[in-house]
Amino acid sequence: MSGAVTTPVIELKGISKRFGKTLDIAARMTQSARRAMGSKVEEPVVKAVDRVDLTINRGEVVGLVGESGCGKSTLGRMVAGIMPPSDGTVLFEGRDIRSFDAEETRRAKLKVQMIFQDPYASLNPRLRVDEIVGEAPRVHKMIGPEGYDAYVDAQFRRAGLDPAYKRRYPHQFSGGQRQRIGIARALAVQPEFLVCDEAVAALDVSIQAQILNLFMDLREQLDLTYLFISHDLGVVEHLSDRVAIMYLGRIVEEAAAEEIFARPNHPYTQALLAEVPRIDTRKRQFTAIKGEIPSPINPPSGCHFHPRCPHAMPVCRERAPALETVAAGHRSACHLNGQ
Repeated sequence: MSGAVTTPVIELKGISKRFGKTLDIAARMTQSARRAMGSKVEEPVVKAVDRVDLTINRGEVVGLVGESGCGKSTLGRMVAGIMPPSDGTVLFEGRDIRSFDAEETRRAKLKVQMIFQDPYASLNPRLRVDEIVGEAPRVHKMIGPEGYDAYVDAQFRRAGLDPAYKRRYPHQFSGGQRQRIGIARALAVQPEFLVCDEAVAALDVSIQAQILNLFMDLREQLDLTYLFISHDLGVVEHLSDRVAIMYLGRIVEEAAAEEIFARPNHPYTQALLAEVPRIDTRKRQFTAIKGEIPSPINPPSGCHFHPRCPHAMPVCRERAPALETVAAGHRSACHLNGQ
């Protein structure tokens, strides 16, 4: 990565996402009756992402880590433009995406593509794989009828697939091959930024290594930028330049990958790293982080991690800590840093 100061590809400022629960007829009738009786009725709201700030610079790989249900995938979908934020601002190449006209929005969405976790569910079973890969560039007039087959073949080869099988349907491929088809589909519109949502989690370990190596090769060949979402810290350590740790909708720590793994600051990050199996700790008995992730419908007050934190203080229950600099390029949201 170049040391020159450039405009970030993606910058998130105070991003939040809330989801309201869809009530059935009986629940709506019950709520109407309670309102008629003068009772206060609050609609259940899931706070999936809560005031996140994150910057992703051109050419880097940012790993986003956290337990299941922490909001990683929701954040990734907002970065990819699949869903809008409830609050906050998304800047693409320094501009608020809400200020884009229709053509600028189209171009921005083509530049940022997403690779999904499940290679079985993310491909249309009714389409042949050449149609899956070639549909978007054809619709967006990136290729004409005369160059269609050659273009699709090139995308297959780039993703490590044999174009001879392009007339087959998704069910005729293995899981690793389907994930390569998903990668070829994303690359077919010539993106600059890839959001990889647990892109190797559903694959066998040997296939995981092949796909990870493919991601690194594509980064060098195409000068790609990645947001790599994963719960596997070993994968993140291998792939990422910078790592952001997420807990219950909030970023709690962010630093260069080497810094995170050598000097974790936040108690949650320390607990996650303590569970990573390593050769030098193979005789140690591993224990899970105590407690369970609280419900995003009713998150704890103050620091969301305080019910599970061994260092929790009264202030942790009362006030949410800010994400502050604790070392060069290292930010953490913990009241212990102020002690």
